[in-house]
Amino acid sequence: MMKRFHEALSSLSLKGLLRQRRTIEGPQGPVMVVDGVPLLSFASNDYLGLANHPALIQAAHEALDRFGVGAAASALISGHSSAVHALEAALAEWLGYERALHFSTGYMANTGIIPALVGEGAAVFSDALNHACLIDGIRLSSSPSVHVYRHGDLAHLEQLLQKSPAAEKWIITDGVFSMDGDMAAMVDLVALAERFDAQILVDDAHGLGVLGLEGRGTLSHLGVVSPRIVYMATLGKAAGVFGAFVAGPKDVIDWLEQRARTYMFSTGSPPALAAAALASIECMRVDEFRREHLRALGRQLQQGLDRGQTPIRGLTPLPSQTAIHPILVGDNASVMRISAALQARGIWVPAIRPPTVPEGQARLRISLSAAHSTEQVDQLLTALKELA
Repeated sequence: MMKRFHEALSSLSLKGLLRQRRTIEGPQGPVMVVDGVPLLSFASNDYLGLANHPALIQAAHEALDRFGVGAAASALISGHSSAVHALEAALAEWLGYERALHFSTGYMANTGIIPALVGEGAAVFSDALNHACLIDGIRLSSSPSVHVYRHGDLAHLEQLLQKSPAAEKWIITDGVFSMDGDMAAMVDLVALAERFDAQILVDDAHGLGVLGLEGRGTLSHLGVVSPRIVYMATLGKAAGVFGAFVAGPKDVIDWLEQRARTYMFSTGSPPALAAAALASIECMRVDEFRREHLRALGRQLQQGLDRGQTPIRGLTPLPSQTAIHPILVGDNASVMRISAALQARGIWVPAIRPPTVPEGQARLRISLSAAHSTEQVDQLLTALKELA
């Protein structure tokens, strides 16, 4: 058996698919010490630059003094702290839902809530580029009828909905797609849900904090409000902390509290992290200048990558209004070469390869942060043009 693992690892290496962990010293920021070397980083999902914010650090310190370190039990036993309770209430109020339920991670949230939401005999309709945790949550559900529609192809989704005889239907989608940086067409998805009496689960991990009024996410940005939506997002990206949550009608969230196995059978979240997340909500709501600067950096990067103005040979930038700006390269060897060459110039842009993205669509994934400066984005653009 050990030989099989060795051969499989060797095969991954030959295909350019072997992943290597990078060791980080110090906090998240525009410049990070990676394996002992300072690099200008475009690899973090700290979209608003809050991961090292003094208010969050202070809130965590105060909660450590008050609560200690661990919750030490599941939330339904003795692990539900007043810090988590306050965080859930603040999330529901901020986003306009009746109730919110906190989970330890986004992966645990989706692999718990989807099996609990999707009833026996229900049909599921999933965007082809949904995140792995949504896909795995669907696989864990009891649905006998799972349909994958082409990415963003509403006509294809409509055809699938028309053909489905299921009495219960769930449309499942990311709000912002993590590897393409584009947004789901939520207005049209809600219209289809109303027409075919379907429910929608939205994973807004990469939209929360970045988009919308007070950073309320993709739905706010697009002006979408619907009782058919169950909303999930994470607190480890723009919020700068850790954890995730699901929000929606009280009965739905009450049910998830009783039946989402990844919630029921996991140790509760450390109170210090919940306190830091609560402080982060206030920053996200109030600090509009962070989103304004992030949008300005995005425009600067997109204009610099515009092939019509300044061609960059061999690279295909994708349009984006979010913090995620992918550049398609194609083959694994080329994207690894460019990423390594950028690192040699002191810049960290991760190379994303299958199975994270489809075969033949390897890419550089540039993540912008409000902590970046215009000069740092110019440094990246200069390096890309030199390498292409």
